Amino acid sequence: MARKIVITSGKGGVGKTTVTANLGVQLAKMGYRVIICDLDFGLNNIDVVLGVENLATYDMVDAVEGRCRAKQALVRHPRYPTLYSLASNRVSERYISPQAVRLILDSLSPQFDFILIDSPAGIDDGFHRAAACAEEALLVTTPHISAMRDASRVAVMLRSYRLSGVGLVVNMVRSDLVRRGELLTPEEISETLKVNLRAVIPEEDKIFLDNVTERFRAFRLLAEYFTGAHPSAPPVKKKGFFSGIMEALKR
Repeated sequence: MARKIVITSGKGGVGKTTVTANLGVQLAKMGYRVIICDLDFGLNNIDVVLGVENLATYDMVDAVEGRCRAKQALVRHPRYPTLYSLASNRVSERYISPQAVRLILDSLSPQFDFILIDSPAGIDDGFHRAAACAEEALLVTTPHISAMRDASRVAVMLRSYRLSGVGLVVNMVRSDLVRRGELLTPEEISETLKVNLRAVIPEEDKIFLDNVTERFRAFRLLAEYFTGAHPSAPPVKKKGFFSGIMEALKR
């Protein structure tokens, strides 16, 4: 059965969908069968980030309303054969219940290892629909006060669900600002939000990476956390910002 993980955030623009896509790619590259499910009805951006926006015939609403089987709504990624996306719907104004979405995901679960659920930002109905379908959660924020304030509200709401674990991803971290004390450290953010730190993603220009950069390694480390694998290189003897991140996450 697939592990269902909701990826959420307090506000838009913190890179939640990018985190979801990159985590899915890393898990697929490790050989795991992955669905990335977009439950951000109205926006539906995950297919654009994955580059498969022109490949979908059906979406979640079609599956819920019986116009297709759940498996027919999946789009297989052309580069990563074990990675699939399940689009939401850009124009649907009909109410889609958490129970209806959960039935679709439960029907697909036996054939996959992970189902990553891209939730709308905030704590409106869309958030509750996504959280109700999950067993675990990742909360994405940036080191900025406005993002952290909204993330704090989401963290409180996540505690009301019966989730087996909630982790924190601090995205768009600029090491120079952290070193100068202009931004809180990821550890301080984790303590403030009372959510365990799972990944620190450095700020870079590219959204979707296959090159071995610090950002790539951060997503790989996050995937390894969920699979129980160990980082290939011990961080203890290394110097610099990213090695410090790895040491903190290993503790």
